[in-house]
This record gives sequence, C-alpha cells and structure tokens, in this order.
Amino acid sequence: MKRFLFFAVLISVFWFINSPVLADENADALKFFRHYVNAANSYSSSILDMYSPDAKIIRQVITPEGELVDVEADTDTYIRQLKIGSKAAKLRQYKNNYTNITTAKTDKGIKISAMRQPSGEKYKLRFYMIVKKQSDGQWKIVEELMQTKVQTFLKYAKR
Repeated sequence: MKRFLFFAVLISVFWFINSPVLADENADALKFFRHYVNAANSYSSSILDMYSPDAKIIRQVITPEGELVDVEADTDTYIRQLKIGSKAAKLRQYKNNYTNITTAKTDKGIKISAMRQPSGEKYKLRFYMIVKKQSDGQWKIVEELMQTKVQTFLKYAKR
C-alpha cells in the first residue's frame, strides 16, 4: 500500500510541476495560430516564414460525390501556390474564420484543430496544423491539413 501511495504522490507531483509548462506551450501555440490567421487574412508575406522547410502540406479535397482525396505538396510547391493564390484571394477579399479551436500535444508537436469557414460560405471544413517550437525559439508549422471543395487541386492528386 505504501508503494502505491508513493507512486500516486510521485505522479501527482510530476503532473503538477509539468502542467504549467504544457499549458504555456499550448498558449504559445495558440498565440502562433492567431498570428497565422491574422497574417493569412491580411495577406501578409510573413505567413511564408511560418512553415518548416520540410512541412507536410495536405489539401483534402471533398469531391461532389463526398469522397475525400488527399493532395500532398512539399513546402516549396505550396509556398509558390500560396503566392499565386493570395493575389486572387486578396482581390476577392477572401478570408477564413476558425471555430471550435482545440489543442493537443502529439509526438510531432502541438496539434491545433478547428473548423474553417471560408468567407461567403455557410459550410465549415476540417482543419488542423501541427506546430513545433524550433531550437531558435520560433514556432513553425510542420504539418497542415485543410479540407477544401476546390476541385482543381485534384489534378495534383496521386491516385
């Protein structure tokens, strides 16, 4: 019984000591996410520096039949597409609104999940990004999945 109590107290102390660190990490990740949303919605070029050079970028296309097709891009390709697409988006004043934002620690970093509502649309789409604090203290996106109904992404799909 003494051994059980010892381990219970030890685990509680460990959790108590580390929970503020985890809370701070989640808060920092959320702060980074808010900065990302503001940069994206204001078409700031700072968004280009938010991605890790080897980030995993996934656009999950929802076909008219309801099928989900993952389209992956390397960071360089995605950045080029982002630069081109942002010009048209800025003209249309396109923005995204995020709701139901949650965070969870994973082995890759902090996963931020949300529902994304494109401007002018009534539907919401699944979104997540995994961010990781780098050795220089900066947060970077190491993985991102964004659902979309834009069918032109399908031409890049590996089926």
